Amino acid sequence: MQKFIDAYSWINIRFLLQGLWVTIEISVASIVISFILGTILGIIRYEKIKYLSAIVGFVIDIIRNLPLLLIIFFTYFGLPNIGIKPEIIPAAIMAMSIFESSMVAEIVRSGINSIDYGQTEGALANGLTRWQALRIIVLPQAIRNMMPALVSQFISLVKDTSLATIIVLPELMYHAQIIYGQNTNYIIPMFVALAVLYFIVCYSLSLLAKYLRRHLA
Repeated sequence: MQKFIDAYSWINIRFLLQGLWVTIEISVASIVISFILGTILGIIRYEKIKYLSAIVGFVIDIIRNLPLLLIIFFTYFGLPNIGIKPEIIPAAIMAMSIFESSMVAEIVRSGINSIDYGQTEGALANGLTRWQALRIIVLPQAIRNMMPALVSQFISLVKDTSLATIIVLPELMYHAQIIYGQNTNYIIPMFVALAVLYFIVCYSLSLLAKYLRRHLA
């Protein structure tokens, strides 16, 4: 019991919270970027634009079937070989965004396909352009339908930030490793703290998604 009390000293808690803040920063940035980019890529795939949709689909299939860890390695260790030298945090955001964009693109494409095409035809018949029909009629409904899948994917993104410890990203998991590396008695207390903090972040994201879904409804 004493090791739990000692493990949760203010110094350790503050150090963990510093790592948590980095995790949140990277997660929020990656979620925003991947949602925007993934939505654009998903629409391109849905619209079946000649050549472009096929190329985008091919690239997405490649990225979706690669381990995220490999993409993190490539962005941090591979890009410097071609003259691009990102810092640790931008490299992590870049890797997460690239990987998640491919996942979001498929979710968006499936979400749009779930909307009856008759609604698009009706919008076109009423004088809307195809883009207006997609933006005003189809996409809002599709986003509501794909909200559970998006939330699940973004929750996975939050948890996957721990993979970036491999490039010494100072996020939550890395800070916990430093703490229990100095005292092995803190291993279990740190794992408990990690479970609680990840749960708080991921559950908060779920609650936000439920609120947004009710708002969209």
